[in-house]
Amino acid sequence: MLSLSVTGLITDLIKAFMETFLMCGISIFISIVLGLPLGLFIYITREGLFWQNRILHLIGGLLVNIVRSTPFVILLVLLIPVTHMLTGTTIGPLAASVPLSVAAVAFYARLVEGSLVEVDKGVLEAATAMGATNGRIIREVLLVEALPGLLRGLTVTVVSLVGYTAMAGIVGGGGVGDLAIRFGYYRYETNVMIITVVLLIVLVQVIQSLGELIAGETDKR
Repeated sequence: MLSLSVTGLITDLIKAFMETFLMCGISIFISIVLGLPLGLFIYITREGLFWQNRILHLIGGLLVNIVRSTPFVILLVLLIPVTHMLTGTTIGPLAASVPLSVAAVAFYARLVEGSLVEVDKGVLEAATAMGATNGRIIREVLLVEALPGLLRGLTVTVVSLVGYTAMAGIVGGGGVGDLAIRFGYYRYETNVMIITVVLLIVLVQVIQSLGELIAGETDKR
């Protein structure tokens, strides 16, 4: 028997999911705007590519590795001053979006680099031989050929972010994770926690299936 009324539970779930969607939406937008160019930058500065530069390649890779090797809970704490400076607060979904965005940018940048590496270099060499400029090769060949991988990487990033939002709930970030912790851990209402976990599993399955479907539609190989 739930101590929380059904109406109250539905209201809390809707509010929690809206907060989760807000955090994920902001973070995904920023990861596309910053993570895609960062991953592209790391790729094209590799040896043998357009703008090969060993130092810049190492710096880009190091920045990504530093963020990715930092546990997200610790990243939440480390970025509190930045979060407060940008949002004026350190609690709530908007504040949690700051560390989530930093983590998502680094995560997606590495996946972008991985997708670009899988593009056949013969295709790039053929475009170069035809006289295409570097900018045109990137826009019309490289990104087009890597599009299915980029979309799959974005799907993995979104799924990971859903998990990160649950951790953000520990420090007052709100969202579904916060709801599960408050009722399942602090108030011992296991039923509420199970319901939120099941809904999170369904949400992840929908995101993964939708991402695979869209990526499959763009894959012409």
